[in-house]
Amino acid sequence: MSKPVVAIVGRPNVGKSTLFNKISGKRISIVEDIPGVTRDRIYAEAEWTGRTFSLIDTGGIEPFSQDIIMLQMKRQAEVAIETANVIVFVVDGQEGITSTDQEVANMLRKTSKKVVLACNKIDSPKYMNNIYEFYNLGLGEPIGISAGQALGLGDLLDEVVSGFPKADEEEYDDLTIKVALVGRPNVGKSSIINRILGEDRVIVSNIPGTTRDAIDTPFEAGGQKYVLIDTAGMRKKGKINEAIERYSVIRSLTAIERSDVSILVIDGDAGVTEQDSKIAGYMHEQGRGAIIVVNKWDIVEKDDKTMNKYKEDIMKALPFMSYAPIMFVSALTGQRVSRILEMVDIVSNQHALRVQTGLLNDVISEAVLMNQPAVSGGRRLNILYGTQVSVKPPTFAIFVNDPELMHFSYERYLENQIRKSFGFRGTPFRFLIRGKDKE
Repeated sequence: MSKPVVAIVGRPNVGKSTLFNKISGKRISIVEDIPGVTRDRIYAEAEWTGRTFSLIDTGGIEPFSQDIIMLQMKRQAEVAIETANVIVFVVDGQEGITSTDQEVANMLRKTSKKVVLACNKIDSPKYMNNIYEFYNLGLGEPIGISAGQALGLGDLLDEVVSGFPKADEEEYDDLTIKVALVGRPNVGKSSIINRILGEDRVIVSNIPGTTRDAIDTPFEAGGQKYVLIDTAGMRKKGKINEAIERYSVIRSLTAIERSDVSILVIDGDAGVTEQDSKIAGYMHEQGRGAIIVVNKWDIVEKDDKTMNKYKEDIMKALPFMSYAPIMFVSALTGQRVSRILEMVDIVSNQHALRVQTGLLNDVISEAVLMNQPAVSGGRRLNILYGTQVSVKPPTFAIFVNDPELMHFSYERYLENQIRKSFGFRGTPFRFLIRGKDKE
């Protein structure tokens, strides 16, 4: 199951970014006493009482403003609210209720999501009685906190975690391959899904995602069960523009977390964009099986060199995804769409591939003989042995004389040699470099 999502919302300058930084333990958001500083949603992983979750910081909501930046920030926060399992509504406990707070509260009362009301800046006993005023917002009991001094955050997070789905909930069995189609709006994700399902004609059901803002489509083809997770719901008709595209990222992230294999769909006419790079980076970081699908290939002007040139351009833009197979399709004409599921099967198998320890060490030994590690500070790296410790993604523990002697470039060399011997097509894998036991 994917990590729950918590969105921090509220009007500008109430301390949302300070709270975000305290909970995540990282100074990621810019904290400045000027309204509107946080214009983009920022997200991080956080943990409380053993539950990890994705935390979203948002720009402040100004319902009455017609300023274009404020309107974009409002839309951004709305998307975060739609995506979240739990919403933390931050208000200024020193200033009291404002008309903007009331409008935001009206917006939140319409959602079925759990809302936790955080009354911030209660950093002195003289402000404690201010909390009671916020009962008038109709969002339940306000929790007094001071984000700056980290006061009351335990009570706040206890209430947040209580709204999470149960940790042991699992919607599909282990034999079902969960496939997320992610990418910018209007690149053809839904069209590809419709082509796949239309050709297989074995739709079981359509299950609308609740907090995921995605559509799950379980189906079976060739005896294999799949679930296609479509994130195309992130696109608002008539509002496809640069601002709205930025808001799609968090929905892609939650879909990727739920998947076994993630398919990054790229607009063949537009090429790889910054947004594509962000989504691809998250696929890699999460260790998901990965396929890059270039859609709308039918409208790309091409000759016999175009495809290879396009692959080179993708690898330059996404060098960390060199293991991902690249496919060129057209959802409009159906060109090569039928091969997508074949590639999903291959990548899913490679993602779960396990290598015997003896074979792995044979490959490592041969790699070391062909290319000895460099000497550093008068010492040379000595690789004792390796073993695979897990799958999805494949993870290898490599035991050495001194982990500090393992240079990144040599680690990459070992990765290439292992891939050359065993494949691991479409899957990242991890190295855990361990020192030898002192005994």
